[in-house]
Amino acid sequence: KTFSDKGMRHVVEGVLLVHYRRHPHVLLFQTPDGAFKLPGGRLRPKETKLDGLLRKLNRRLAPNNIEYKWEIAELIAVWWRPNFDFNMYPYLPAHITDPKERREIYLIPLPEKCSLCIPKNFKLLAVPLFELYDNTHRYGPILSSLPQLLGRINFVCRDEIKANNDEEYSKNEYQ
Repeated sequence: KTFSDKGMRHVVEGVLLVHYRRHPHVLLFQTPDGAFKLPGGRLRPKETKLDGLLRKLNRRLAPNNIEYKWEIAELIAVWWRPNFDFNMYPYLPAHITDPKERREIYLIPLPEKCSLCIPKNFKLLAVPLFELYDNTHRYGPILSSLPQLLGRINFVCRDEIKANNDEEYSKNEYQ
């Protein structure tokens, strides 16, 4: 009934990257039932994708009375649900004319320093990219595809080093 009234469901999610021990990590929510998910959610009717993603990020992660200015870098993936079943695909099959869901995943770099709040009963985990790679049985097909999708991006980590009372920054590139 919802599909016939509102049409295709639009979902936006953000990949929040952090650097820990010189490796890129993705911030994931772990739900009480053990499932993993990216921050984000459904769009409201007539809401733009970026406005909806900003609203979801501020609602889920920003401390009370603070609205972050999230930087949405780029769209990294679109997944489709062609039917009312569980499976999603990184392409829209040619024979499908009315898909049921479109899920867009955006890259969102975190500021150098920020405080995050976590929804009740959820855990916030920093999962390294190498843990997600080829691990569909634990994280599902969408999350386990993130290392391949992010492989085209050069990650630059900045570690603060103090030498001879001078501040220097070393840049470490990751591919």
